[in-house]
Amino acid sequence: MKKAVVLYSGGLDSTTCLAIARSEGFEPYAMSFAYGQRHQAELKVAREYAREMGAQDHMLVDFDLRKIGGSALTSAIDVPKDGVGSDIPVTYVPARNTIFLSFALGWAEVLRSFDIYIGVNALDYSGYPDCRPEYIAAFETLANLATKAAVEGTGQYRIHTPLIHLTKAEIIRRGVALGVDYGKTHFCYDPTPEALACGRCDSCRLRLKGFAEAGVKDPVRYAVRGEE
Repeated sequence: MKKAVVLYSGGLDSTTCLAIARSEGFEPYAMSFAYGQRHQAELKVAREYAREMGAQDHMLVDFDLRKIGGSALTSAIDVPKDGVGSDIPVTYVPARNTIFLSFALGWAEVLRSFDIYIGVNALDYSGYPDCRPEYIAAFETLANLATKAAVEGTGQYRIHTPLIHLTKAEIIRRGVALGVDYGKTHFCYDPTPEALACGRCDSCRLRLKGFAEAGVKDPVRYAVRGEE
């Protein structure tokens, strides 16, 4: 099987992406990030379930974006709880996907892999600029200009985005068909001290909406169930 690096947060999208990589004939190598995010619940899930979800190996990269700040996920800025808006929200982390993909590219080159999976979505999402198709195309171009393997003609890098044009409901249906256990995912931007999803942040609202539209019961527990 060919190797693929899969960005894996332990969330719904990245777990589905991991399952899709396996279904497409790749041996997934999961990569997660401890970047100073305000909660550790997603990292706990990633550590516990990466291999169970199909990863051949799991790398946790540790660095601190709190030194930069500028996001509700890496600073004392409050996480919005009033509903999903149309503007780029304060939960956007400056340059996060560029940083993540750069680490993934480095690992892929060492693994002699030319395939990277990332669960970005341009339809049912919170407005992040680094989730758009044009951004992914630009990074793929960069990958093929900036690496020894590509320049020497060993292969061409491809950034796989199997979720990019799917609604959250379609993502959930795809994952269910592949046997994904969504009870073993975490996604909330502001979980309780007991690691319950808040039910009101953008991520919770989009997930609840997706499960409702998919006609599938969400198996995780919420402190408060927001809009469904």
